[in-house]
Amino acid sequence: MKTIEHLVPLLLQEAVYQTARSSGKGGQHVNKTESKVELYWSIVRSQCLTEEQKKILQLKLKNKLSGDFVLIIKAQNERSQAQNKKRVQDKFIQLITTALKVEKTRKETQVPEWSKVQRLLNKKIKAQKIALRKINKSTDEL
Repeated sequence: MKTIEHLVPLLLQEAVYQTARSSGKGGQHVNKTESKVELYWSIVRSQCLTEEQKKILQLKLKNKLSGDFVLIIKAQNERSQAQNKKRVQDKFIQLITTALKVEKTRKETQVPEWSKVQRLLNKKIKAQKIALRKINKSTDEL
């Protein structure tokens, strides 16, 4: 199985880009140029990924997918189409790599014995302080 970093160029080749007029900043420039970039990538049609990886992506990215498992990412913040395309690609790479990253399982550990002893000792010291306060109050009242 290939690592995710090796798959990134292949995944970017599978993506389909579409441009449209942006609604962002730029004044009249926005009305004339198509600087908004949309990236479409189908998980099901991908040739780079294994079936297991496709299932993982479908589960982890289910809120970002359309009904036919197409990932759609849009960018329109920048004034140039090239910058928006770069931003879309960065978002795409980040989404895929974080979704396919294997998380380590947490190994439960025991509370150390010295920690238990220290906690009990602190409780005894605090109890003694409170007890001393009560003794001083009773002698003050006489």
